[in-house]
Amino acid sequence: MKPLMRPVWAEIDLECVRENVAALQQIVGPSGILSVVKADAYGHGAVPVARAAIEAGAVGLGVALVEEGITLREAGVTAAILVLSEAASDAFDAVVEYGLTPTVYSAEALGALANAVRRHGRAGYPVQLKIDTGMRRVGCDPDTAIVLAREIIATPELSFDAAFTHFAVADELDHPFNAVQLDRFLSTAGSMREAGLSPRVLHAANTAAALALPDARLDVVRCGIGVYGYAPAAWMAGLVALRPAMSVVAAVSFVKRVGSGEALSYGLRYETTRATNIATIPIGYADGVPRKLGETGGCVLVRGQRLPIAGTVTMDQILVDVGDLAVAVGEPVVLLGSQGHETIDAQEWADRLGTIAYEIVCGIGPRVPRKYVGAAQ
Repeated sequence: MKPLMRPVWAEIDLECVRENVAALQQIVGPSGILSVVKADAYGHGAVPVARAAIEAGAVGLGVALVEEGITLREAGVTAAILVLSEAASDAFDAVVEYGLTPTVYSAEALGALANAVRRHGRAGYPVQLKIDTGMRRVGCDPDTAIVLAREIIATPELSFDAAFTHFAVADELDHPFNAVQLDRFLSTAGSMREAGLSPRVLHAANTAAALALPDARLDVVRCGIGVYGYAPAAWMAGLVALRPAMSVVAAVSFVKRVGSGEALSYGLRYETTRATNIATIPIGYADGVPRKLGETGGCVLVRGQRLPIAGTVTMDQILVDVGDLAVAVGEPVVLLGSQGHETIDAQEWADRLGTIAYEIVCGIGPRVPRKYVGAAQ
């Protein structure tokens, strides 16, 4: 990491990543784990996280974009990389060139992929078929899956590596639609098997399903948020021991004393009830600190104490009411992470803001440099 001109950084503990993958593997074994590292590994950094996950035993990686797979390959990552959605037709040459595993769910994409493989002089290139069992986002209908599977098998340039689906409500306890989706998927897989069209692998479970739906674990589970140390829903928190891998830290940049009854920040929505010290911290919503976090009771940690964000988060700075603490410029402030006996994590922010931890960690932006600890020796 380059020297900091602004004292703000996110610390990513790669040992946490390895421990989380290992803990998930203990739960789901003998199924393998495909570690999802899309969106720059949920904001944690795709390349170092990918390496840590593979070191911990993950059998492969998942990305959303061809470009994300290329980034991993150019960094020297050699593990299997699944592109989780169908690529644009003109991107399949890059898929083959970089040895990525493509997903298809349309005849048009299947034809474009076969042509790209042919241009590269390859045969038996692995492809995965995504089946829409109810999420209604992407994927082919179960009836169409049989047709596409037959076409894959009949195309010498391709091999039928896997079929998969995705749950819509796996994080909701006892939701009946989970059983509906699993039944649709297994029925479709059974029909393919009876027609002699079996793929090498079946997978359906994300982190939520991997923890809550044992019957959905199949050959591989696709773990995303669990790799980064969060349960997909609050009720799952005790099902596996996970440690958040990301901390966000900044240093005090300015301190001033203000009197009682003064209103602070945009909108003047925070009013002091006594004379107090206000510390400015050089991080804001442009860095991923949600604008309304202070208005919903958000705190930071200073000297191991929870202290309130004072008013509206601005683009580049927040204000913190530190009371009578004589804090100094340069003192560390923890936004996410632990200090002393206190901890603030992304789930706490999410609960305050009515969202999910995924959005919080993905939102920590590129202006926040990543510092990696716990790298393998």
